[in-house]
Amino acid sequence: MSSPDGTAPPDRPTGEAQEESQIEDLVVGEPDGPTPHFDDLAGEHAAATAHPEPKQTGPKLELGPVGHLGDRLFAGLARGSGGLVVAIVAFVGIFLLALAIPALAKDQSSFLFSRVWQPGGDKPQFGIAALFYTTVVSSIIAMLIAVPIAVGVALFITYYAPKRLASPVAHAVDLLAAVPSIIYGLWGILFFAPILRPVIDGIAAVLGWIPLFEKPTGDDVGVVFTASVVLAIMILPVVTAISREIFQQTPITHREGALALGATRWEMIRMAVLPYGRSGVVSASMLGLGRALGETVAVLIILSVPNGNDPWNSSIFAGGETFASKIANNAAEFDSPEKTGAYIAAGLVLFVVTFLVNSAARIIVASSAPGAKRPRRNRRAGASTATEGASA
Repeated sequence: MSSPDGTAPPDRPTGEAQEESQIEDLVVGEPDGPTPHFDDLAGEHAAATAHPEPKQTGPKLELGPVGHLGDRLFAGLARGSGGLVVAIVAFVGIFLLALAIPALAKDQSSFLFSRVWQPGGDKPQFGIAALFYTTVVSSIIAMLIAVPIAVGVALFITYYAPKRLASPVAHAVDLLAAVPSIIYGLWGILFFAPILRPVIDGIAAVLGWIPLFEKPTGDDVGVVFTASVVLAIMILPVVTAISREIFQQTPITHREGALALGATRWEMIRMAVLPYGRSGVVSASMLGLGRALGETVAVLIILSVPNGNDPWNSSIFAGGETFASKIANNAAEFDSPEKTGAYIAAGLVLFVVTFLVNSAARIIVASSAPGAKRPRRNRRAGASTATEGASA
């Protein structure tokens, strides 16, 4: 390096000092700023960054205007369909109520608790107690018979039967829903009722001391028990089909996880399949109950109508009438507004009962769905934790 006066240090040769001076000039450069070469590169980079050139990768795609007409039409149709269903249900209820109120105002007996049915004359008397009892009891017996069998058939088809056997059994069960009600009624009264006589005699011999199973003298063919068994066969395909679909949708991780932990097939079904399908089985059962409550033709053919002078019998081994069979069997009496209003009032009660059953099913399904129940807090554990924190 050179000294301030421009002369080389005395301890270094003059040639070495000149070489170091040239190297220093190359490294340090101009004292006032960067070299012009780097300035040009920085300017070109800034221009390219500020105005990038578009890359041509293919033909330019021109998008047309996006319209929402289809979405609006679909949303309008969906809302209109939902509103139409609600309007139809409300219209049916209002219609029944409007025609039933005048007849109920002239009723000389208790409509809800009387068993007399004489809607004609100057002082009409009609009540629905007997009709309500027969309708509810026959439907409950049908449910008690059909639901366990339907769940068992659904589990057999889904998890036990071989594939070659599962499909024919499923189709055979589904075909039961296509049989007309009048066929079930004729088959029940002519063929199935004589087969049930030994069963009725056996139940009456063991449980005859209970009024519900007491066997009266007389006809033992067209009884409530026979109608209930036929109703169970009629609602069996509905409950089976829905339960089978729900059981098939059980996540495979739940099933395989239970089997991997050493569970047997029944334990896997009990711990994974049945809890997952509980809400579906309840929904299917309520649909079957609605079918049983409103069944008309089969019950009308099977049940024997009791004589009006005979005392009322609460046994399931006696005859009776449901709401639907009563209305259908006496359609010829709709010759005056008073009589017509009495039968429409009975139909209004059936409408309300069916509506309540469906509402209860919705509540049960919503409460038993996965994730519907919130975990309960352990108050004792929380209190002990707070006490420990305070003592600390």
